[in-house]
Amino acid sequence: MRGTQLPLNQTQKVRLQRALQQLESLSSKINSNASVTVADSIPVNYEDGVLKYTSRLLGHGTSELNGEIVATVCGIVERVNKLVYVRALRARYKPEVGDIIVGRVVEVAPKRWRIEINYSQNAVLMLSSMNLPDGIQRRRTAVDELNMRSIFEESDVICAEVRGFQHDGLHLQARSQKYGKLKRGQLLTVPPYLVKRRKQHFHYLEQYGIDVILGCNGFIWVGEHVEATDDMVEEQVSKSEQQTMNSDGILTDMEEQEQVSTPLEIRQYVCRAANAVRVLATLGFIVTIEVIVEIVNLSSSMNLDIHEMLGSEFCVLVTEKEVERRTLTKKKG
Repeated sequence: MRGTQLPLNQTQKVRLQRALQQLESLSSKINSNASVTVADSIPVNYEDGVLKYTSRLLGHGTSELNGEIVATVCGIVERVNKLVYVRALRARYKPEVGDIIVGRVVEVAPKRWRIEINYSQNAVLMLSSMNLPDGIQRRRTAVDELNMRSIFEESDVICAEVRGFQHDGLHLQARSQKYGKLKRGQLLTVPPYLVKRRKQHFHYLEQYGIDVILGCNGFIWVGEHVEATDDMVEEQVSKSEQQTMNSDGILTDMEEQEQVSTPLEIRQYVCRAANAVRVLATLGFIVTIEVIVEIVNLSSSMNLDIHEMLGSEFCVLVTEKEVERRTLTKKKG
């Protein structure tokens, strides 16, 4: 909730403060012990009264002070074997191999695209890491390089997977049907720590007809559902094939003729789901598909307009619902 600027009246302030206090009381003791602030002491194993650590075991966000390990940043204490470090919460995205990310193309370079992924540097998507439009596995030729803009161009929003780090930076890959260009939707940005790494980051909400992609880098895509096919990335045909002559002798674009607009109902659900993500980011709650669906259903049951979901009253109500949800979860556990 730090940095949240909501125009609350006195009643809403009291309700919000009460709900936040209840959420704090529901937090488990384990999680509270794992959270540290600057200068907090980090407990380590003792044996025979001797502190078991050396300078090589002090990881990022830690330091030695008067024979103790103290935190130098605010975050969560992580331990890997004998290594102790602090994972900062409010920090830029740190990629890991296998992460599902959503990004925006910022440059088309020779044999590669450069992608903005909310990292300290732009990621690289090589032409060889893409499925060709014809779906045939073969060596990339000069013709493929000339046709790169028919696949992705500047400002396109894409979905890909982190491949790993190489000498020229972070590399991505998009060799699956579920990866590629994203259309007819909204790109949202939330702090990366609000999106947890899970087994499934692609979600199809059948009741709404929309897709939600929770990128590990804090970029979230909400858009109209698209069936995954082998030729999701279609090769751009020549202009002579795109244009036809109508009855009046005027050239028209076949792509414009065949394009079907998104139905109004689906557009409304896209906006509701996007506003649900914005509400969660404003309140600082973890973004999960279950909570997004609950917020969308809540707004629909209350017959709220889409823009009213961003109001102070609805944010307070979502906080109170989160208290109820966590209380039920704790009782079941």
